[in-house]
Amino acid sequence: METLLGRSREVITAAIVDLDGTMVDTLGDFEVALNAMLADLSLPLVDRAFIEHTVGKGSEHLIRSTLTQVGGEPSAFGAAWARYQHHYLRINGEHAAVYPGVREGLQALRSQGLMLACLTNKPTAFALPLLEKKGLAGHFAQVFGGDAFERKKPDPLPLLKTCEALGAQPSRTLMIGDSSNDARAARAAGCPVVLVSYGYNHGEPVQSVDADGVIDRLDQLQALG
Repeated sequence: METLLGRSREVITAAIVDLDGTMVDTLGDFEVALNAMLADLSLPLVDRAFIEHTVGKGSEHLIRSTLTQVGGEPSAFGAAWARYQHHYLRINGEHAAVYPGVREGLQALRSQGLMLACLTNKPTAFALPLLEKKGLAGHFAQVFGGDAFERKKPDPLPLLKTCEALGAQPSRTLMIGDSSNDARAARAAGCPVVLVSYGYNHGEPVQSVDADGVIDRLDQLQALG
C-alpha cells in the first residue's frame, strides 16, 4: 500500500476493520432500537442527527448520552440498557446496509494474503449476528466487540490485543476505521491507519483527523500496490 501509506505493501500483513460507519451503515438500527427503548420508558425520542454524532464509543456511552439528551434520570440506565438490548437484538441488521465497495475491499485484502479482524466498540452479541446477517463474517479470522477487553477504542489496548490474536506486529497491521476513535487508538498502538470518508466521526470532518489517508470506498485499497 505504498501510494497511501508511504511504505511498501509487503510491510502490511494484517488489517483490523471497524464495523459501524466503516463496513455497515447502522444508523437505522440505532434509531429504531433507541427510540423503542425511549418509548418503553415514556421518554421523548431522539433524531438521527443526534445518534450520528453520538455513536462510536460503545452502547453504554450511547445510552447514557441519550438519557441525558432527553432529560432522563441517570438511575434509569439499568432499565434503559435492558430495553435497548431487547430491541436491538430483535431488529439487528434489519435497518442497516453494507456500504458500497466493502465486500470487494475485504475480498481484495484477503486475496493479498492479509489476515483480517473486525474490532468494534459494539457489544460482541450485537456485532457477530450483524456480520453474519450481512454476509461479512467469513472474511474475518477474529471478531472482537467492545466488551472483549478491559477498555474500548480510543484506548490502544483493543488494537494491541487484536494484533496479538492475529499473530501480527502492530507496525504491520493496518487499522481501517471511520473516526478519531480508530485513529487515536491506532496511533497509540503503533498501527498505520486509514479512514473512510463516509462514516460518522461524531459529526466532525474526518479529513481533520490525524491518519495516514482517507478513502471514499474500501475497495480503493486494492489498487494501492
